[in-house]
Amino acid sequence: MTELNHFNYELPPELIATEPSEQRDQSRLLVLDRQSQTISHSSISDLPNFLAPGDCLVLNDTRVLSARLFGVRTATGGKWEGLYLGSNDTGQWKLMSKTRGKLVPGEIIELKPAHQRALQKRISLKLESKDTEGYWTATLQSDEDHHTLLEHFGTMPLPPYMRRELATDEDRERYQTVYANQPGAVAAPTAGLHFTPALLERCKQKGIGIAKVTLHVGIGTFKPISTETLEEHKMHSEWCELSKESAEQLNTTRKNGGRIVSVGTTSVRTLESVAREGALKAWSGETDIFIYPPYQFQVVDCLLTNFHLPKSTLLVLVSAFAGTELIRQAYEKAVEAKYRFYSYGDAMLIL
Repeated sequence: MTELNHFNYELPPELIATEPSEQRDQSRLLVLDRQSQTISHSSISDLPNFLAPGDCLVLNDTRVLSARLFGVRTATGGKWEGLYLGSNDTGQWKLMSKTRGKLVPGEIIELKPAHQRALQKRISLKLESKDTEGYWTATLQSDEDHHTLLEHFGTMPLPPYMRRELATDEDRERYQTVYANQPGAVAAPTAGLHFTPALLERCKQKGIGIAKVTLHVGIGTFKPISTETLEEHKMHSEWCELSKESAEQLNTTRKNGGRIVSVGTTSVRTLESVAREGALKAWSGETDIFIYPPYQFQVVDCLLTNFHLPKSTLLVLVSAFAGTELIRQAYEKAVEAKYRFYSYGDAMLIL
């Protein structure tokens, strides 16, 4: 059994990035070479120098929704806060809810626009039932498109450590990758936040391929591991997709001796989920894959990732990829060199 305490570290609070860097590609890059077991320092703008013609970057093109909602309980006048987690086939919403007192089935929540610039209109939700995990199913009393309504009423659900109530206009741009295209996430695939169109173009000019996958980052990605051993932890399911075009591109990359370079842990989880079914091919569905040592990777050769929270499933995944001891040393060096941590922080390239 693998104990969770093996994936802990001390982080000075001042190293937590609460604001983005001035420019996306200004972030620092810690480079881990697994073959030589060496750690070096570089910059995201130098990323193409570590890749070779014929390699292929895998980007998660999910788009973060304005999923954090505010409202009023019509029965009591009490404040309500929610997080949109998705919708079912009948159009009902799945929500996390927070309020004083106990919510009951049948309650009506009147949504309030999160930002002054939003449309001043009224939309209500009727709470129908609560599942065993504490999430509510709600009926939306409107025929409008869900994503449009979220844009009007919601705000980006920033991580709590950013310490602000509402996402700013800067957050609306910077907490979204430049290639975000498929709406559905409640958090950003943060390794991709470092890319600019110019950096992607430099990669292409060097002969580096770019393939897209989609994984709608859900609340489960950030759910703390509450069990003492990793084997006992259960991941929430998240929807992901690998297109036929991307599958063929990655198979060709592998056939020609190129490396598959995953941008972020969400791209890793998508590719490795598909690989559980056999060869890479078009696939979509829910995945609850939890990658922890001594997992044997089937697809991914290199990984670009941010620095993750202690005792998180994300830190466990990168430890499985690079080795627990090498990751421990890398995080110690990153703290010592005052790298910026978490979503708006610096990055690590594992070769």
